[in-house]
Amino acid sequence: MLASTVLLAQKDSSGSLNGMFKKANSLFGKKSSSGSSSSNLSSSEIVSGLKEALSLGAQKSGDKLSATDGFFKDAAVKILLPKQVQNVESKMKMLGLGKLVDDAELRMNRAAEDAAKTAAPIFLDAIKKMTVTDALNILRGADTAATGYLRKTTSGNLTTAFRPIVEESLKKVDAAKYWKDVFSAYNKFTSDPVDTDMNGYVTAKALDGVFYYVAQEEKDIRKNPAARVTDVLKNVFGSK
Repeated sequence: MLASTVLLAQKDSSGSLNGMFKKANSLFGKKSSSGSSSSNLSSSEIVSGLKEALSLGAQKSGDKLSATDGFFKDAAVKILLPKQVQNVESKMKMLGLGKLVDDAELRMNRAAEDAAKTAAPIFLDAIKKMTVTDALNILRGADTAATGYLRKTTSGNLTTAFRPIVEESLKKVDAAKYWKDVFSAYNKFTSDPVDTDMNGYVTAKALDGVFYYVAQEEKDIRKNPAARVTDVLKNVFGSK
Protein backbone atom coordinates (compact mmCIF):
# COMPACT_ATOMS: atom_id res chain seq x y z
CA MET A 1 0.00 0.00 0.00
CA LEU A 2 2.77 2.44 0.92
CA ALA A 3 4.45 1.79 -2.44
CA SER A 4 1.22 2.55 -4.27
CA THR A 5 0.89 5.72 -2.25
CA VAL A 6 4.32 6.94 -3.28
CA LEU A 7 3.56 6.40 -6.95
CA LEU A 8 0.31 8.28 -6.61
CA ALA A 9 2.06 11.07 -4.75
CA GLN A 10 4.52 11.54 -7.59
CA LYS A 11 1.62 11.99 -10.01
CA ASP A 12 -0.16 14.51 -7.78
CA SER A 13 0.05 17.73 -9.80
CA SER A 14 -0.92 19.83 -6.78
CA GLY A 15 2.15 18.63 -4.90
CA SER A 16 0.21 18.60 -1.62
CA LEU A 17 1.19 15.07 -0.63
CA ASN A 18 4.81 15.57 -1.66
CA GLY A 19 4.74 18.68 0.50
CA MET A 20 3.67 16.63 3.48
CA PHE A 21 6.42 14.09 2.78
CA LYS A 22 8.96 16.94 2.75
CA LYS A 23 7.65 18.19 6.09
CA ALA A 24 7.84 14.69 7.54
CA ASN A 25 11.39 14.43 6.21
CA SER A 26 12.38 17.38 8.38
CA LEU A 27 11.32 15.34 11.38
CA PHE A 28 12.88 12.00 10.53
CA GLY A 29 15.81 13.26 8.49
CA LYS A 30 17.36 15.47 11.17
CA LYS A 31 19.05 13.92 14.17
CA SER A 32 20.05 15.58 17.41
CA SER A 33 23.37 14.83 19.11
CA SER A 34 21.61 12.15 21.14
CA GLY A 35 20.48 10.42 17.97
CA SER A 36 16.82 11.31 18.35
CA SER A 37 14.71 13.00 15.68
CA SER A 38 14.06 16.72 15.98
CA SER A 39 11.83 19.16 14.15
CA ASN A 40 9.31 21.91 14.57
CA LEU A 41 6.72 19.73 12.80
CA SER A 42 3.78 18.99 15.09
CA SER A 43 2.50 15.51 15.85
CA SER A 44 -0.82 16.36 14.21
CA GLU A 45 0.96 17.26 10.97
CA ILE A 46 2.87 13.97 10.98
CA VAL A 47 -0.34 12.02 11.49
CA SER A 48 -2.14 14.07 8.85
CA GLY A 49 0.53 13.31 6.27
CA LEU A 50 0.54 9.59 7.01
CA LYS A 51 -3.25 9.44 6.91
CA GLU A 52 -3.35 11.04 3.48
CA ALA A 53 -0.69 8.64 2.22
CA LEU A 54 -2.48 5.57 3.55
CA SER A 55 -5.80 6.84 2.20
CA LEU A 56 -4.46 7.14 -1.33
CA GLY A 57 -2.92 3.68 -1.10
CA ALA A 58 -6.14 2.14 0.18
CA GLN A 59 -8.11 3.65 -2.66
CA LYS A 60 -5.68 2.35 -5.28
CA SER A 61 -5.68 -1.14 -3.78
CA GLY A 62 -9.48 -1.23 -3.82
CA ASP A 63 -9.60 -0.01 -7.41
CA LYS A 64 -7.17 -2.73 -8.52
CA LEU A 65 -9.09 -5.62 -6.99
CA SER A 66 -12.57 -4.34 -7.85
CA ALA A 67 -11.77 -4.08 -11.57
CA THR A 68 -12.99 -6.84 -13.88
CA ASP A 69 -10.59 -9.78 -13.47
CA GLY A 70 -8.98 -8.06 -10.46
CA PHE A 71 -9.27 -11.40 -8.67
CA PHE A 72 -9.99 -13.84 -11.48
CA LYS A 73 -6.86 -13.23 -13.55
CA ASP A 74 -4.46 -12.59 -10.69
CA ALA A 75 -2.86 -15.87 -9.60
CA ALA A 76 -1.85 -14.39 -6.25
CA VAL A 77 -5.44 -13.74 -5.11
CA LYS A 78 -7.65 -15.76 -7.45
CA ILE A 79 -10.31 -17.63 -5.49
CA LEU A 80 -10.19 -21.33 -6.20
CA LEU A 81 -12.64 -23.99 -5.16
CA PRO A 82 -12.24 -25.19 -1.56
CA LYS A 83 -9.47 -27.75 -0.99
CA GLN A 84 -12.09 -30.38 -0.30
CA VAL A 85 -13.47 -29.79 -3.77
CA GLN A 86 -10.10 -29.45 -5.47
CA ASN A 87 -9.31 -32.97 -4.35
CA VAL A 88 -12.19 -34.30 -6.45
CA GLU A 89 -12.15 -31.68 -9.21
CA SER A 90 -10.37 -33.94 -11.70
CA LYS A 91 -12.92 -36.67 -11.08
CA MET A 92 -15.75 -34.20 -11.63
CA LYS A 93 -14.24 -33.17 -14.95
CA MET A 94 -13.92 -36.81 -15.94
CA LEU A 95 -17.65 -37.09 -15.28
CA GLY A 96 -18.32 -34.23 -17.68
CA LEU A 97 -18.84 -31.61 -14.99
CA GLY A 98 -15.89 -29.41 -15.99
CA LYS A 99 -17.95 -26.48 -17.25
CA LEU A 100 -19.98 -26.36 -14.06
CA VAL A 101 -16.77 -26.27 -12.03
CA ASP A 102 -15.27 -23.49 -14.16
CA ASP A 103 -18.47 -21.44 -14.05
CA ALA A 104 -18.68 -21.70 -10.27
CA GLU A 105 -15.07 -20.52 -9.94
CA LEU A 106 -15.65 -17.53 -12.22
CA ARG A 107 -18.74 -16.49 -10.26
CA MET A 108 -16.85 -16.62 -6.95
CA ASN A 109 -14.19 -14.24 -8.26
CA ARG A 110 -16.73 -11.87 -9.76
CA ALA A 111 -18.43 -11.69 -6.37
CA ALA A 112 -15.11 -10.84 -4.69
CA GLU A 113 -14.50 -8.09 -7.26
CA ASP A 114 -17.91 -6.61 -6.49
CA ALA A 115 -17.27 -6.71 -2.74
CA ALA A 116 -13.80 -5.14 -3.04
CA LYS A 117 -15.44 -1.88 -4.11
CA THR A 118 -16.48 -1.29 -0.51
CA ALA A 119 -13.02 -1.81 1.03
CA ALA A 120 -11.60 1.69 0.57
CA PRO A 121 -14.31 3.60 2.53
CA ILE A 122 -13.90 1.19 5.44
CA PHE A 123 -10.13 1.59 5.38
CA LEU A 124 -10.56 5.37 5.24
CA ASP A 125 -12.77 5.33 8.32
CA ALA A 126 -10.13 3.39 10.26
CA ILE A 127 -7.38 5.70 9.02
CA LYS A 128 -9.31 8.77 10.21
CA LYS A 129 -9.35 7.31 13.72
CA MET A 130 -5.59 6.74 13.76
CA THR A 131 -3.83 8.27 16.76
CA VAL A 132 -0.35 9.77 16.98
CA THR A 133 0.85 6.59 18.66
CA ASP A 134 -0.68 4.44 15.91
CA ALA A 135 1.06 6.50 13.23
CA LEU A 136 4.48 6.38 14.83
CA ASN A 137 4.14 2.64 15.53
CA ILE A 138 3.38 2.08 11.84
CA LEU A 139 6.32 4.17 10.68
CA ARG A 140 8.74 2.47 13.08
CA GLY A 141 7.11 -0.95 13.19
CA ALA A 142 7.61 -4.39 11.69
CA ASP A 143 7.37 -5.28 8.00
CA THR A 144 3.57 -5.34 8.06
CA ALA A 145 2.74 -2.84 10.81
CA ALA A 146 0.32 -0.86 8.63
CA THR A 147 -1.30 -4.07 7.43
CA GLY A 148 -1.66 -5.25 11.01
CA TYR A 149 -3.26 -1.98 12.03
CA LEU A 150 -5.79 -2.12 9.20
CA ARG A 151 -6.53 -5.81 9.72
CA LYS A 152 -7.13 -5.27 13.42
CA THR A 153 -9.36 -2.24 12.93
CA THR A 154 -11.28 -3.19 9.80
CA SER A 155 -11.71 -6.99 9.55
CA GLY A 156 -15.05 -7.04 11.34
CA ASN A 157 -16.51 -4.19 9.34
CA LEU A 158 -15.14 -5.56 6.08
CA THR A 159 -16.74 -8.94 6.73
CA THR A 160 -20.05 -7.28 7.56
CA ALA A 161 -19.89 -5.19 4.39
CA PHE A 162 -18.56 -7.91 2.09
CA ARG A 163 -20.93 -10.75 2.92
CA PRO A 164 -24.25 -9.27 1.69
CA ILE A 165 -22.53 -8.01 -1.46
CA VAL A 166 -21.07 -11.46 -2.09
CA GLU A 167 -24.46 -13.06 -1.54
CA GLU A 168 -26.20 -10.61 -3.85
CA SER A 169 -23.48 -10.91 -6.48
CA LEU A 170 -23.60 -14.70 -6.45
CA LYS A 171 -27.39 -14.58 -6.64
CA LYS A 172 -27.27 -12.04 -9.48
CA VAL A 173 -25.22 -14.33 -11.71
CA ASP A 174 -26.89 -17.54 -10.54
CA ALA A 175 -23.70 -18.71 -8.85
CA ALA A 176 -25.69 -20.36 -6.08
CA LYS A 177 -27.45 -22.36 -8.78
CA TYR A 178 -24.13 -23.36 -10.36
CA TRP A 179 -22.79 -24.32 -6.94
CA LYS A 180 -25.89 -26.39 -6.25
CA ASP A 181 -25.71 -27.99 -9.71
CA VAL A 182 -22.04 -28.91 -9.28
CA PHE A 183 -22.46 -30.60 -5.94
CA SER A 184 -25.86 -32.11 -6.60
CA ALA A 185 -24.31 -33.82 -9.61
CA TYR A 186 -21.15 -34.79 -7.76
CA ASN A 187 -23.01 -36.11 -4.73
CA LYS A 188 -24.70 -38.70 -6.93
CA PHE A 189 -21.35 -40.38 -7.39
CA THR A 190 -19.92 -40.25 -3.88
CA SER A 191 -20.55 -41.55 -0.41
CA ASP A 192 -19.01 -38.38 1.03
CA PRO A 193 -21.31 -35.49 -0.05
CA VAL A 194 -19.91 -31.96 -0.18
CA ASP A 195 -21.62 -29.28 1.91
CA THR A 196 -19.90 -25.86 1.86
CA ASP A 197 -21.03 -22.38 2.85
CA MET A 198 -20.26 -20.68 -0.45
CA ASN A 199 -21.01 -17.13 0.73
CA GLY A 200 -18.81 -17.42 3.81
CA TYR A 201 -15.99 -19.01 1.83
CA VAL A 202 -15.94 -16.31 -0.86
CA THR A 203 -16.17 -13.52 1.73
CA ALA A 204 -13.16 -14.85 3.64
CA LYS A 205 -11.12 -15.31 0.46
CA ALA A 206 -11.98 -11.80 -0.72
CA LEU A 207 -10.64 -10.39 2.56
CA ASP A 208 -7.48 -12.48 2.18
CA GLY A 209 -6.95 -10.96 -1.26
CA VAL A 210 -7.34 -7.39 -0.01
CA PHE A 211 -4.89 -7.82 2.86
CA TYR A 212 -2.46 -9.75 0.66
CA TYR A 213 -1.83 -6.66 -1.45
CA VAL A 214 -1.70 -4.37 1.55
CA ALA A 215 1.04 -6.55 3.06
CA GLN A 216 3.01 -7.06 -0.17
CA GLU A 217 3.24 -3.38 -0.92
CA GLU A 218 4.12 -2.49 2.65
CA LYS A 219 6.93 -5.07 2.81
CA ASP A 220 8.30 -3.80 -0.50
CA ILE A 221 8.64 -0.23 0.72
CA ARG A 222 10.37 -1.44 3.88
CA LYS A 223 12.79 -3.94 2.32
CA ASN A 224 13.41 -2.69 -1.21
CA PRO A 225 15.58 0.45 -1.33
CA ALA A 226 14.47 1.10 -4.92
CA ALA A 227 10.87 1.42 -3.71
CA ARG A 228 11.76 4.26 -1.32
CA VAL A 229 11.43 7.05 -3.83
CA THR A 230 11.23 9.97 -1.43
CA ASP A 231 13.71 11.22 1.16
CA VAL A 232 11.28 10.62 4.01
CA LEU A 233 10.90 6.94 3.13
CA LYS A 234 14.65 6.54 2.83
CA ASN A 235 15.20 8.17 6.22
CA VAL A 236 12.40 6.38 8.04
CA PHE A 237 12.84 2.88 6.67
CA GLY A 238 16.45 3.01 5.56
CA SER A 239 17.70 3.38 9.11
CA LYS A 240 15.87 0.27 10.38
